[in-house]
Amino acid sequence: MNNNKYKILVVEDEDNICKFISALLEANGYQAIIAKTCLMAQSMFSSYIPDLIILDLGLPDMDGMNFLNYVRETSLTPIIVLSARSDESDKVNALDSGANDYVTKPFSTAELLARVRSSLRNSRHSADDGHFPGRKFLLGGLVIDYDARRVFLQNVEVKLTQTEYNIVALLSEHCGKVMTYSSIIKTIWGHPDGGSIKKLQVNMANIRKKLRDKPGGSNYIINELGVGYRMNNEESD
Repeated sequence: MNNNKYKILVVEDEDNICKFISALLEANGYQAIIAKTCLMAQSMFSSYIPDLIILDLGLPDMDGMNFLNYVRETSLTPIIVLSARSDESDKVNALDSGANDYVTKPFSTAELLARVRSSLRNSRHSADDGHFPGRKFLLGGLVIDYDARRVFLQNVEVKLTQTEYNIVALLSEHCGKVMTYSSIIKTIWGHPDGGSIKKLQVNMANIRKKLRDKPGGSNYIINELGVGYRMNNEESD
């Protein structure tokens, strides 16, 4: 076995889905570890110290949110929730509780693998790259100079308002992770009010225009409808 492979803990109780995800991960160069209950997942998490967790919420012994909370007490290991629960409230609850991403069943293999790559890339570079004073965030042609509070696109400065800059910087610091509307609003403006969502949407529309994001394109900022926004760290074509 190649010990340099990323270890991915798959917490899922349905046999066919377990086998499918395991085969998919192994075929793409990852090491898959399977747990079918929350208690088994806790044990394997401690034993294997995985690089990433794919977590179903509907488990036989307890709700998967219990395991998510258990991990977040001690670790920032990326967690992708993979669940049949498609209500926006479920997604928001999981993301606000510390999940890095949320994929609903049924899912495409391409989407799941893209989310896996994104979460691993984010955790790999967040510890040493672009998130400290004096450092810069680099993503394709986008550069954020945190100390100077300036943003450049293809070497040309993007003129952002103070609020717009704060939003872009926040998303970049959590690149690859879905940030819920409420978490962005709380960080940028403090306590939310009745107009907070509209205020955020107006600022985001301006930001995406200035970053030349287009509907359906390979954009820097992805709108997860009804849930929040994500700085896209997938490689652009």
